[in-house]
Amino acid sequence: MRTVSCGTNNTSETAFKKQILIVEDQFIEAHDLQLILEKANYEVTGIARSVDQALEQIESVKPNLVFLDIMLKGTRNGIELAQILKEKHIGFIFISANSSKSILDQAKTTEPYGFIVKPFREQDVLTTLEIAFYRQEYSLESQLLQQLQLQNGINEIVNSDLKWEGSLLALAKKLQSFISFDYLEVGFVNTTHYDNLGIMRKNIDDYQIISAEKLSKIADISIKELNETYKKSKQDSKPIIYSEESLINNFQEAPIKSLVAHNFGIKSYLVFPITIASVQRFYFTFYSRNFSIYSDENLKLLSNLENNLLQFINKAYSGEVLNVDEKVKKETVSKSSSSEKRAIGFEGIIGNSSQMITVFDYIRKVAPSDTSVLVLGESGTGKEKIAQSIHALSPRKDKPLVIINCGAIPENLAESLLFGHERGAFTGALDKRIGKFELADGGTIFLDEIGEMPLELQVKLLRVLQEREIERIGGKAPLKIDVRIIAATNKNLEEEVACGRFRMDLYYRLHVFPILVPPLKKRKEDIPELARYFMQVYSEKMGRKTPVLSEDALQQIMNYNWPGNIRELEHVIQRAILLTDGNTIKEIEFSSSSRMHPDQVNESFSIKTILENERDYILYILKKCNGKISGTGGAAEILDIHPSTLNSKIKKLEIKRELN
Repeated sequence: MRTVSCGTNNTSETAFKKQILIVEDQFIEAHDLQLILEKANYEVTGIARSVDQALEQIESVKPNLVFLDIMLKGTRNGIELAQILKEKHIGFIFISANSSKSILDQAKTTEPYGFIVKPFREQDVLTTLEIAFYRQEYSLESQLLQQLQLQNGINEIVNSDLKWEGSLLALAKKLQSFISFDYLEVGFVNTTHYDNLGIMRKNIDDYQIISAEKLSKIADISIKELNETYKKSKQDSKPIIYSEESLINNFQEAPIKSLVAHNFGIKSYLVFPITIASVQRFYFTFYSRNFSIYSDENLKLLSNLENNLLQFINKAYSGEVLNVDEKVKKETVSKSSSSEKRAIGFEGIIGNSSQMITVFDYIRKVAPSDTSVLVLGESGTGKEKIAQSIHALSPRKDKPLVIINCGAIPENLAESLLFGHERGAFTGALDKRIGKFELADGGTIFLDEIGEMPLELQVKLLRVLQEREIERIGGKAPLKIDVRIIAATNKNLEEEVACGRFRMDLYYRLHVFPILVPPLKKRKEDIPELARYFMQVYSEKMGRKTPVLSEDALQQIMNYNWPGNIRELEHVIQRAILLTDGNTIKEIEFSSSSRMHPDQVNESFSIKTILENERDYILYILKKCNGKISGTGGAAEILDIHPSTLNSKIKKLEIKRELN
């Protein structure tokens, strides 16, 4: 396949040069880096040897991006400077001679746009820089899109016929996707009594309004005590974030916050006051059960939305809704049945655990943009369902979602499969073929098992992502394509990059917006609902009444560690239904392969090699399937891999398909 060159574009000399600051205390390395950058037509604003020097230079000339060494002269290091740069919305790339895991883990928390290890090559620098600007552009685009979406959403509420409770719940749901909260408190400053309202998040789209009366019952104190607690609480006059030590200190000054935190398990909160007519202040206070979840980006977003929120307040507290006390004396809940509870766009994804609600929030946040998404998680966690939800909630939902299993693409057919070919392009090309990327034009490409993609194919994929065009084999001209990329892997791509099995530049192209899907053992509270779902699905397929789980059976699946995640749970439930004659599943029978997980391994198993264990497991599945590889009920379906991949493994592991 031929594509346009993806090298650095030096034709931009007529336009402004991107400005870069180098923060490096080694003269020779800093000078070499400067020469590389200036040769590529970037402007180096200066070289700083310490954090203090860097901050001085940034005050005079704000760079577009900073190359930042981790170890610097002085009392502060590059990681501390990175935190400051992040607050100032300046992108940065780490350069370091130390690539130890502890340093990398510490550096990753600052969310750099790249990382290169000394000694670096010219191409490494330029490639990393190109990817950094690409990620920065998408980050800014995403922020602006979030702001526009929220503005439009709030305006819709303001212009709607919703009454007080409805408009408040609608606003809470709009804000949730962008500023996560477990409890949202709203209301004017009141010198005589507490009359704020709370919105408690129960599930994905299930919220409960908490009035002062309801809060007093939850906290087990009288209304009088609640009012006294509120009256002696200090009110913040400016937007502020409280977490860790500052949160503990604030409890002394604002005991009403301590009361909320104690009763709802709060570990951080964000206070955002809005001044109305220069005399009154209205407060939005976002509470979270997670540590340090709020950031300056959240405050900036709220500041940009202040006029929209002001319009919402004016409408909500005007006319008949000024007297809201009577409306909220009774508990108001957004109720829905279990079938209705699954939000539009999340069909097939089961779970109301805090971990999954976080995943849902990420999906809603990224879906409307064209940002590349990398879905990470163990095998069997449902990464393809996440990709389907992102597509379903995006503006591309009416266009195709094309799924490509990167681990099952035959190398000799890869280019034709992905990009197509013209008739007669090679021996056997009897007809023109439209490739997967062309089929997905206007829609979404899901690259499953991206970590299995061969290096040669990674190069070609990278060019397509950079140039946004493809060319069929034997074609005469490139074709422009418009696709959104979602990739998924169960591998640690950073380790794959370090081992040379995955291209660094492709990794950073894909790692713009990562979503980590938790393993089932980390979200065990979702297991009962998942089990009920699978029982219903397979009972309907078998034309029988859906059974129930006995207490013993439920305890069995709750105690199990589920190394195969949701896919393993599905197979176990399916087998349990087949083995149950009555309407109650009294016991769960785990297969011998299912019991091979860290909590139940024996000595003979633990001393086997990974390949030996893989061989034993494949052989076990083949025997259970009577040697059947493909099709419904075949080993490939149970193992969730392509039949050609399974055949390759059978050959590689020298498995003889003999049924004993």
